[in-house]
Order: sequence, then C-alpha cells, then structure tokens
Amino acid sequence: MTSPAHPRVAAVTRLLAEAGASGEVRVLPSDVRTAVAAAAALDVPVGAIVNSLVFAVDDAPVLILTSGAHRVDESQVAALLGVARITPARPDFVRLHTGQSIGGVAPIGHPHPIGTLVDIELARYDQVWAAAGHPAAVFSTTYEELLRLTAGTAAEVGSGPIGDASTQPDTARPAGA
Repeated sequence: MTSPAHPRVAAVTRLLAEAGASGEVRVLPSDVRTAVAAAAALDVPVGAIVNSLVFAVDDAPVLILTSGAHRVDESQVAALLGVARITPARPDFVRLHTGQSIGGVAPIGHPHPIGTLVDIELARYDQVWAAAGHPAAVFSTTYEELLRLTAGTAAEVGSGPIGDASTQPDTARPAGA
C-alpha cells in the first residue's frame, strides 16, 4: 500500500475524525500482520498493540480487542458471554462481518455493529495502536478512547499477560486480525 487513500483506511480515518478520536492514522512502509511486526515498526512494546480478533458465537461475530502480549482464553470468554463456546472466525466470516481482511481489521468501521470486548491489559499503556482497515495502516488511541469508539465492554479475556509485555512476541495471532 503506498497511499492512505486505500478505501478501508480512508473510511476508518473518516470515522475516527467524526468520533473526535485523538490519534492519527499512520501508513507504514509495509504490512504488519503480527503484533511483533507492528511493535517493531512503531518502536513500542508488543503489549501496546491491539489485536482485533473476530470469533464466532454460533453464526454471530464477537470482536475481541486484546493486547499483543495477551492471549484470548476461549473458555473464559465463552463463560463471560454465557455461551457454550466461541471459535476463531474463518477469513470469509471476518470479511463478511467487518468488511476488512485478517491482518488489518480495525476496531471500527464494520458494516453492522459487532459486540466488542476490550482486554483490560491494554489499560496498562498510555497509548495503544490498532489496525486501521489495512495490514499496513494503524492508528494510535488510548484504552478509554478505544472503549468509547467501539462501545466495547472492558473484560478480562485471558489468564494474564504472557511474560514481559514489553518484549514477549505474539506469533500465534495476527495484529488487527
């Protein structure tokens, strides 16, 4: 991607401006599909990267915004939601419900509202970075603003951070997925 004029990035940028968001969209020189890659490109701790993970609850999506240094405990989240189980969404399900592809899913700008849980681990950082509709685009925000922008619910979505959140790689989950 060479221009912030990518249609999904432009839509997310517009929505952020309309919502009075404090951060700005930044287009990186190349795609950053993992939290580790995003953290390296931005020179920030891995834990300050917001992974946008879509899960399926039956045929409905749930968006979980988690720290790049934190793993989602599917059983814990299912219990929190009062459902038997949640399953990681397939790429076609993600695109259908978010209008975006895995690796660039922004927390906002979906065709229809999606129930959203926001990992309380993200509150540890003054500034966090989330995908902006494309794998090479991100925006900065705060935990509180992320809750406001998404109408999300603060939640403990895992058993805790994995090691030192500033250095622990998260290679199993894509950033902004």
